[in-house]
Amino acid sequence: MRSRYSAFAVGDRAYLERTWHPDTRPARVEADPGTEWTGLEILETGGGTPFHSDGTVRFRARYREGARVGEMVEHSRFVRLDGAWVYLDALPA
Repeated sequence: MRSRYSAFAVGDRAYLERTWHPDTRPARVEADPGTEWTGLEILETGGGTPFHSDGTVRFRARYREGARVGEMVEHSRFVRLDGAWVYLDALPA
């Protein structure tokens, strides 16, 4: 999760595509250049150890868009694909 947040922060589209499950990945992943990501807080995790094939991360990500400050909270689901963790989707709120 932290590596994907960092990829969004620096606009690393290739990393975001590589770490997004192919069944749920959009055709093109774009980072908004007008969004400045300013902080990540991990709120909760489930599974995701070397003994699991899936896991969840609930997080809060803070951002700034011009003078506007905001945050997004998501409960994300990750799965192992070919031995690597990839983002699958967001769980319903």
